[in-house]
Amino acid sequence: MQDIIHLLPDSVANQIAAGEVVQRPSSVVKELMENAIDAGATKVEVVISDGGRTLIQVIDNGCGMSETDARLSFERHATSKIRKAEDLFALSTMGFRGEALASIAAVAQVELITRRAEDELGTSIVLSGSTLEEQQPVMAPVGSNFKVKNLFFNIPARRKFLKSQQTEFNNIVAEFERIALINNSIDFSLRHNESDVVSLQASSFRKRILDLFGKKLNSLLVEVEVMNPLINIKGFVGTPESARKRGAQQYFFVNGRYMRHAYFAKAVTEAYSQMLPQGEQIPFFLCLDVEPDHIDVNIHPTKTEIKFEDEQILWKIIAAAVREALGRYNAAPGLDFDAEDILDIPAMDLSGNTPLTVTPPKISYNPNYNPYRSISSEYRKQQQVSGWESLYDGIDKNNMDSEEMVSPLLGEYPVSAFGAAGVALDVKGNEELQSDDKLFDVEDNATFMQFKGQYIITPVKSGLMLIHQRRAHIRVLYEKYLKQLSEKRGYVQQLLFPERIDLSVGDAAVLESIMDELSFLGFDISSLGGGCYAVNGVPADLDGLSPVVLLQEIISSEIEETATVQEKRHEKIALSMARRVAIVVGQYLSGEEMNRLIGKLFACEMPARTPDGKPIIHIMSDSDIEKFF
Repeated sequence: MQDIIHLLPDSVANQIAAGEVVQRPSSVVKELMENAIDAGATKVEVVISDGGRTLIQVIDNGCGMSETDARLSFERHATSKIRKAEDLFALSTMGFRGEALASIAAVAQVELITRRAEDELGTSIVLSGSTLEEQQPVMAPVGSNFKVKNLFFNIPARRKFLKSQQTEFNNIVAEFERIALINNSIDFSLRHNESDVVSLQASSFRKRILDLFGKKLNSLLVEVEVMNPLINIKGFVGTPESARKRGAQQYFFVNGRYMRHAYFAKAVTEAYSQMLPQGEQIPFFLCLDVEPDHIDVNIHPTKTEIKFEDEQILWKIIAAAVREALGRYNAAPGLDFDAEDILDIPAMDLSGNTPLTVTPPKISYNPNYNPYRSISSEYRKQQQVSGWESLYDGIDKNNMDSEEMVSPLLGEYPVSAFGAAGVALDVKGNEELQSDDKLFDVEDNATFMQFKGQYIITPVKSGLMLIHQRRAHIRVLYEKYLKQLSEKRGYVQQLLFPERIDLSVGDAAVLESIMDELSFLGFDISSLGGGCYAVNGVPADLDGLSPVVLLQEIISSEIEETATVQEKRHEKIALSMARRVAIVVGQYLSGEEMNRLIGKLFACEMPARTPDGKPIIHIMSDSDIEKFF
């Protein structure tokens, strides 16, 4: 019997290792930017094409490499930062395992041009799938220039599962922001498809936050600074006014390295106890300095998770530090005019020597006076407006289109869709309602009743129908917005005073990618440069809602799960809009508004459920009601 265990070829082993290090284009950007920082660069340029599929280029002015080092850097476990096992617990650099370049070269075509300051000529190396194709001396500036082309060209299965160009670029921007944020003493720039995305100059940590996430944050940041034998904490947290429902910027950095830590994030939130509504997120940018031998950064392939020795103690220190900072933010003393010990300063004459005797004024009034009693009925008749009927001359009331009748709350809804005398509802395309259409026949002269501001109740021939009013409105708006997106038309209501929205680098990139869809919905948005946009017009049914908040929620939803197919993308945007615009639980509806809403609901293709599958309608049959008695 033949032996069945054998050693993998180096090319296969490198591709397997690359699966841990190089998960997507953003992984390559992260590794190359960290190498540039470790090389002592003061300027780092990142150039991207097609979301990183065809080109990822990182140029730095660091120390560069010799000819031997340049070739050896692409070997597995080649590193300049680790000599012995104990060094793993005293790390002060970004990369250290020596797998990044080997893993990248295993799944892409890589070109490296590098030179040290003491060398007259640099070195050019070209590799494809870990195979050295060319190495020669070249003229080059000091530093390193990495070009990674055609990522996953030799692993079609991995390349096929890459997301859309915009999704991959969003991930690249997220990695870029994390690295650029904490390394504020370095100049960074980012280009995508020949367009400049952001250019950052060396600055303070606060200025770097504002450059990346918008100047609007400046007045919403509270400084945190605590020096402790176990941990030093510096950075900023947001005021309660900066809270958002989703998409808040939350960053932890440990010894200059970005870290995810849900436990410590909860400590920050705990400091805002009873200051934030349920579910609100607060932005924070906190740098933690800990002794390297008290942490382990080698527990995750991407080094975004870190293990601490004394997590519970650190949790308390972080919560106390944030609470103290918030206390200083609210510590400005104010005058309490109700206090008993307030200073009593006597009035003086012009010489300042003799106190004045002040007599309080007396107020007299007639308790029987009634201002309305003097207005005669004849005067009130004179004040009534007359002749208003002439404003509607020439309008044929009998030919008015019921589709154009507008409810101030629910927008356009056809009155004819659900008459007071009963209607046979159209339920084609809905399997749940096709089983027995008569279940939904409304009784003659049926009335609608609103229950607890959440449900609409009406009798039907089979029993009692309950409709969740908010979910019904979401379904109606969803199909309306979806139709506008598919037909590429929207109704714009111009704003008298345009509103300004400041976005981070990543959010601005997402907004640019969905600008066409937003225009189809009725938004009129123009760029002011530097991540600032002017909202000049909004959809016509957006009365009472903040367009800035709505756009921020749409962008956050798009970032969380960007769809690759345009139809799915339209569905996501339409659903996000519908959820924000729909009436809230507890909203009072008049009988006419309930009539219109239900009529429009049953004109939808899928009236029984919301776009995300939640039930809208429930029927209590006659037999179910009889069981109660």
